[in-house]
Amino acid sequence: MSKSILILVAHPDDEVLGCGGTIAKMADNGLVHVAFFADGVFSRGGNQIAQTQDLKIRRSRAQKACDILGVKSVIFGDFPDNRMDTIALLDIAKVVESLIAEHQPDTVFTHHAGDVNIDHRRMHEAVVIACRPQSEHSVKTLLCFEVPSSTEWQLPGSAPPFMPNWFVDISTTFDRKLSALQAYASELRDWPHPRSMQGIEHLAHWRGATVGVDAAEAFILGRQIA
Repeated sequence: MSKSILILVAHPDDEVLGCGGTIAKMADNGLVHVAFFADGVFSRGGNQIAQTQDLKIRRSRAQKACDILGVKSVIFGDFPDNRMDTIALLDIAKVVESLIAEHQPDTVFTHHAGDVNIDHRRMHEAVVIACRPQSEHSVKTLLCFEVPSSTEWQLPGSAPPFMPNWFVDISTTFDRKLSALQAYASELRDWPHPRSMQGIEHLAHWRGATVGVDAAEAFILGRQIA
């Protein structure tokens, strides 16, 4: 199992939705660090005072969720929510590079290239740049996860499809993923929305069933250097 893992996501809740069970599993065997890049609230409207309060609440919930999963450290960025395409890609990639230099992860998890959400796609691009396979680079494994209500909402032909080829059995840590999701209760929706508790449970069991386990999270392996 990897000794140092870095989870690079756009918004608080993406980490639990995409790989919460995997984080909990890896945190039992190594150090897991989670970095959020966008503020996650300022695209929703409202006055400045209310938005600032919402940001504090969202970050508090993110910390609680990460504590449940056993995350070692949590980093909050302040890129504009749902507007990361207005930021030079190089500027985002430089932040990713600085985090990799600080934590020296051998495994990095991030978003799928074909998500509907622009911040997700921007994160993917920045991580690919920062994880170029250069000599003595710490990252040996690069994995991309799916986020319910973003990955599967992309139209056919509009972007690369999510076709997983790497699965993590989260049967023993799925309860911790669900507990962490409760910290983000305000971000969840009613069934049959894919970002409902039932939708998330169904997805985990379906991904598990496709590989013969009770519950799993699915990924696309971008690169692995053995």
